[in-house]
Amino acid sequence: MTRRAQWASYLLVAGALLLVMLTGLLAGLLCVCLAFLATRHLGRRLTSLAPRLPSGVALQIGAVLVVLAPLALLFLAWTRARGMIIDAPSQYRELLNFLAATVMELRQKLPPGIADLVPDGIAEMQRMIAGYLGTKAGSLAMASRAWLVGLAHAYIGLAVGALAATRPRLHPPALKPLAAALYERAVAFGAVFRQIVVAQFWIAAFNALLTAVFLLVLLPLWDAHLPYRPALITFTFLAGLIPIVGNLMCNLVLTLVGLSVSPTVALACLVFLVVIHKGEYFINAKVIGHRMRFGVWELLAVMFTMEAVFGPAGLVAAPLFYAYLKQELGARGWV
Repeated sequence: MTRRAQWASYLLVAGALLLVMLTGLLAGLLCVCLAFLATRHLGRRLTSLAPRLPSGVALQIGAVLVVLAPLALLFLAWTRARGMIIDAPSQYRELLNFLAATVMELRQKLPPGIADLVPDGIAEMQRMIAGYLGTKAGSLAMASRAWLVGLAHAYIGLAVGALAATRPRLHPPALKPLAAALYERAVAFGAVFRQIVVAQFWIAAFNALLTAVFLLVLLPLWDAHLPYRPALITFTFLAGLIPIVGNLMCNLVLTLVGLSVSPTVALACLVFLVVIHKGEYFINAKVIGHRMRFGVWELLAVMFTMEAVFGPAGLVAAPLFYAYLKQELGARGWV
């Protein structure tokens, strides 16, 4: 493999990742990787369960399962899922407006003894936060089409990743120099995706499941019913895909919504979130361990920078892209 081919592969991959962020194809890229890994995993499991089954046929069966699984889930929950999928932007717009109103009524929501301790100068901060939330709610008014396009990109990514996984495994020595270099980049990116994104996906699912139990089972037992529960559960899962910052966002949103019911419910929400996030740290240590070889300050700096440049998608992409960059630099002995 020539040095020129290696540098060309770096430039091509960097350009492709930048193009993904600029064109809003991050969901499609993540689903390509996820479907590829899921298809290969299912293929190995089917081969182990049925040793006489050819590996190519096992991969094809795995690809069919990966592609049809979202459609099957959508069909089984069609009456409820259709409204959640189509009306998701409007639901979150209403939630943001609700949070803005709760922030403005903060003093009225607190008990008298605590409300007296709130300084008068906080009113300006309340207006700033409420104005920010209102701005974000207004931007969601035009997001319905983009939301459906994103879902379409994600499903197309699933199909592309599943089909790519059914192809025979490549052998770098038999490839041309540039193709072999690009294959190395793809393998490195896939390894980082497997280490970080897949683990974060299961952590987010764990958070969302416990939040659903808390909102739908535990709070109703105390005769407390939070508004926008489906939106809050979905938000918990999506925010859980973002390390560190996602936890803070969940804490803030659920506590504010709980405060709209009563200070006691807000305190219960806060305590619950702290407990499950401590559980998340335990799972994070078990699943990821020391694979994310960068400090918290590095991750936060990269996340805030990418959010400023690319918006919310930058928050999701930052851990993956930064870990991939450090792995490539580490492989060359530069870091």
